[in-house]
Formats: sequence, C-alpha cells, structure tokens
Amino acid sequence: MWKTTADSLVKDFEFSDFKHAIKFVNKVAHIAEKYGHHPDIVVHDYNHVRIILTTHEHGAITEKDHELSEKIDHLL
Repeated sequence: MWKTTADSLVKDFEFSDFKHAIKFVNKVAHIAEKYGHHPDIVVHDYNHVRIILTTHEHGAITEKDHELSEKIDHLL
C-alpha cells in the first residue's frame, strides 16, 4: 500500500535478492521515461526498493503521481 506524506506517495518493495530488485527498478525506470514523470528510487539492504513519487514543480502530490503509482503496482 502506498503511504501518503505531506508531499509524496511512498511505497517499499521487497524482493528475493539484489538481481530481482534491480530488475524491478529498471522496469520502473522504463515506465517513468515513457510518461515523463520520474520518481526517487532507493535500493537498500540489497533487496529492498523504496519508490517516492511527487510532482516536483508543484511540491505536492498530483494526478501524475497517482497514475504512476498504479502503473508501478501493475509491474508485480
């Protein structure tokens, strides 16, 4: 489930290993490029990925963030 902060949507994902985490990150990057909306992505503890969505020019969550979060969820 995506968590809502004051200015972003955040979700943590866990994978079986580093290779699968990076494979997921690459899929997210492909979608982000396609839609021209780029999340912050953090890989930590080798198999955890945190995605942070915000519309930087607005300094807030917008429909773009909600749309991208749905597309990311469909990758799994």
